[in-house]
Amino acid sequence: MKFCSECASPVSLSIPAGDNRPRYVCTSASCATIHYQNPKMVLGSIPVWERDGELQVLLCKRAIEPRYGYWTLPAGFMENNETTGEAAARETREEAGANIKLGNLFTLLNVARVHQVHMFYLAELLDLDFAPGEESLEVQLFREQDIPWDDLAFPTIRTTLELFFADRVKIREGGSYGFHTQDITRNMRSDNEPT
Repeated sequence: MKFCSECASPVSLSIPAGDNRPRYVCTSASCATIHYQNPKMVLGSIPVWERDGELQVLLCKRAIEPRYGYWTLPAGFMENNETTGEAAARETREEAGANIKLGNLFTLLNVARVHQVHMFYLAELLDLDFAPGEESLEVQLFREQDIPWDDLAFPTIRTTLELFFADRVKIREGGSYGFHTQDITRNMRSDNEPT
């Protein structure tokens, strides 16, 4: 940040009185606005279709950078004036054209290194009427064994899917889905790529 969004004066990076972190502070004595920068929220869903004992998960192939051409769950940045659930449902409609019934929050993943928090909700597809949105090259249902694990876009997607399928084993044994939270500390590119 170089200039104040309130008065257009230059800003400097300093620790304001009573604070404990460097912030961008307007250098104009008449303004002196402190510009707080906070993590971005990424919301998405795990849309599933289950019939005759077979479960499939809907994935989107990215048509945008970062990670163009890699597979992801439908997700994106939360907008102002919406709840986390509304953001997850909107992103699922925008990226996959899918109609879903939103379930419980399933994962909350802290990605401090890129200043983000990723959250994924369980979701049930209401029908098979889905199609790629502007940010997707294609949208496809995958059984667990067919998921393109080596071509997943981000560690948060891999982590969420691994936890989801681990919970499916518990469900078959009479358990239920849990709520999972983790800190993702590795690079946001896939593990098999150079950083």
